[in-house]
Amino acid sequence: MASYPDLSGKTVVVTGGSRGIGAETARAFAAQGARVAVIGRDESALGEVASALPAGLAVRADVTDFAQIDQARIRIEQELGPVDVLAAFAGGQGAPAPSWQLDPARWRDVIDADLTSVFLTIRAFLPGMIDRGRGAIVTMSSAAGRQPSPANIAYAAAKAGIVMLTRQLADEAGPHGVRVNCVAPSTIRTERIERLMPAETADRIAGSHPLRRLGTPHDVASAAVFLASDAAGWITGVTVDVAGGKITN
Repeated sequence: MASYPDLSGKTVVVTGGSRGIGAETARAFAAQGARVAVIGRDESALGEVASALPAGLAVRADVTDFAQIDQARIRIEQELGPVDVLAAFAGGQGAPAPSWQLDPARWRDVIDADLTSVFLTIRAFLPGMIDRGRGAIVTMSSAAGRQPSPANIAYAAAKAGIVMLTRQLADEAGPHGVRVNCVAPSTIRTERIERLMPAETADRIAGSHPLRRLGTPHDVASAAVFLASDAAGWITGVTVDVAGGKITN
């Protein structure tokens, strides 16, 4: 990974940090010399990730509950200092379901997990960034929010909403010195994909990308670290498709 010296000593928060893309993103920021707090609901997995980081902190919180995420913010600020970078990566409930069969309660659960959680997380951390006149936020959409896919319609709508949320926040927060950008991964070879996706399916999906492979958590983490760094200091409000060349509509 490229080196971004400006991230050394910064305080970074990664939600959804217990495994997969979130955990790899936490490791990538730590490799830049940042102090990293990982937030999630799986206390054991969070502890494993944080314990492997030079200056890591595991904080258990449900990011669909504003009171919990705000308490997490208070603890992080007390133990690591004011937050410079937020990677709001929690979510991921895209299991396929025909739209006409999707239960209304399931719709609300997915919207809460994949969209409302991002707003609540940003709502907790953004005011401090604005007060200090600096900060970088990276959100995570999905290829499913950029073009039709097998994912359920609630997930697609939530991830499309993340793109507009990012643009709106970038416009509002830019004058206060805060940049907001988004990554939109296509199929990523996470632990879960390795466990659940048959090899022939993985090969077929890999072949649908111009670069002829699935993405890795490292691919997404690299993009997130770049967007948070001063190397992207005049970039805000964009969505980067980490998608192996798949063109979005």
